[in-house]
Amino acid sequence: MSGRRIIQSVVWQGQICDCILEGDRIAELRPAEGDGSGGELLLLPGLIDCHTHLREPGQEHKEDIASGLAAAASGGFCSIFCMANTVPVNDNSAVTSMMLDTAARAHPRGPALHPVGALSRGLAGKELAPMHELARSGCIAFSNDGIPVSDSSLMRRAMEYSTDLQRPVIDHCEDSSLSPEGMISEGPVSDRLGLRGVPSICESIQVARDILLASYLDIPVHLAHISRRESVELIHWAKNKGVPVSAETCPHYLLWTEDRAVEYDPLAKVNPPLGTADDVTALRQAVREGVIDILATDHAPHAPFEKEVPLSRAPNGISGLDTALSLCWTLVQEGVLTQKDLVRLWCHAPARIFGLRANGFNPGDPADFLLFDPRDSWTPTAESMRSRGKNTPCLNQELPGRIRLNCRRGEVLYGQFPEGAA
Repeated sequence: MSGRRIIQSVVWQGQICDCILEGDRIAELRPAEGDGSGGELLLLPGLIDCHTHLREPGQEHKEDIASGLAAAASGGFCSIFCMANTVPVNDNSAVTSMMLDTAARAHPRGPALHPVGALSRGLAGKELAPMHELARSGCIAFSNDGIPVSDSSLMRRAMEYSTDLQRPVIDHCEDSSLSPEGMISEGPVSDRLGLRGVPSICESIQVARDILLASYLDIPVHLAHISRRESVELIHWAKNKGVPVSAETCPHYLLWTEDRAVEYDPLAKVNPPLGTADDVTALRQAVREGVIDILATDHAPHAPFEKEVPLSRAPNGISGLDTALSLCWTLVQEGVLTQKDLVRLWCHAPARIFGLRANGFNPGDPADFLLFDPRDSWTPTAESMRSRGKNTPCLNQELPGRIRLNCRRGEVLYGQFPEGAA
């Protein structure tokens, strides 16, 4: 987009403002002219999702890059990270380049795709992937997400190499020896239902290992999809000690509990599994206070037929790009989070951790923004969701809020400018 454009009477941090764009940049954010009437749409910076699975190459029946980016655009995201557990694994420059080229062809205006390179070759956890090659090809971080790294020596070397490349390591925290074939959280619910459970320490043991490595090496590590109170307490302890650790959780861990398993619903089967009400309470406090730094979807789409099976046979994963902002808005409505918290968790903190530039609505900032209507609502259905993966527990349930416009560098990714935008 070229030229000057004014979006009038939008709400930014409780104030009714006019947002002035100059090409692909923010020119000015000023108090609204006139009587300040209107102010029905919230102005938010473009969201960043640091944890998605786009499935391409190799599993396009679940999702491909084009459909994943379309879901991101409709969900308010200007940038997303895609994990390396593709087929073949993204452990070489050829796969990374294919991902970036496919994204550029499918959605030349964005959202921006940032591949995450494999930490180990083939995600096998035996030897390091060619991290320099992956970084040069465009990978923003390294992770074995989906297959945890049990070898502490390999994890140490990955962290040491990553700091030279200025690309963080994202760790999937799970001691899988404790949870073979686990389906839901271990405890009274799993006992009552006769389902194999996953103990909460399965996650926290590896969280402790990573914290100790980060402390010993004085090298940052980012902890993915935190879901348990024990993990929150360890991260809180580490931050008080000055350990360079950051962490994420996902909307589903803030909203839903293991009780979803009572109906043996495969749509609620995820790894790590949904926790207890006490875990939800701890995580909500952690995101509010900054112990958990960011939110991420862990978008894990599956084809419908893959989830339409008994719980024991269903794959783990929840599709999250389409629904994330509306789900989080329920937390604002409940008073758990504020609009300012959402901006921090979905934009400014991810940008800081991973070295991206975020829109703070200062002159010269990138014109990455969205307009959100909190008065409206929508219902995720097989037709309304843009992701190929319809596997979410909130399918066919009305959700609050609706995205009216999503722009990256001033270019429309989804929706349209409101009437009267000059």
